[in-house]
Amino acid sequence: MNEKNLSSISDSEWEVMRIVWTLGETNTKQILNELQAKKDWTDSTIKTLIRRLVQKGWLNAKQDGRRYIYTATVNQTEMMYNEAKTLLNRMCDMHKGEVILKLLEDYPVSKGDLMKMKKEISQKEKTAPEMVPCNCLKTGSTIC
Repeated sequence: MNEKNLSSISDSEWEVMRIVWTLGETNTKQILNELQAKKDWTDSTIKTLIRRLVQKGWLNAKQDGRRYIYTATVNQTEMMYNEAKTLLNRMCDMHKGEVILKLLEDYPVSKGDLMKMKKEISQKEKTAPEMVPCNCLKTGSTIC
């Protein structure tokens, strides 16, 4: 899937996808049960969301007797990365590091992921510029 398709998902559709990613393979009844435990949504609302995700190609639906089994057609990490990348692409290059640092401060991260981050930071440090230039103006600037 291309990035344009990946960014065309609503917040409600994300909720459905999170359940499918977590369960790996699921059916309508499981999705209904999980979402209705969190949200005040009707069966028809949830079924509409599922149908849209199938139509968009984000969910695969396989008929199993009278029910459907759903699996995600896109990796959760890939989707999350594309969403984050879309948002970061709208921001000034000069301030992206501050935003990433703030996210790291505010959200839970596993020790394993922290170790991977340390390794990546160590590699990036070797070639990182002293300062990332602003990309907000055509002429470029060191002040933003």
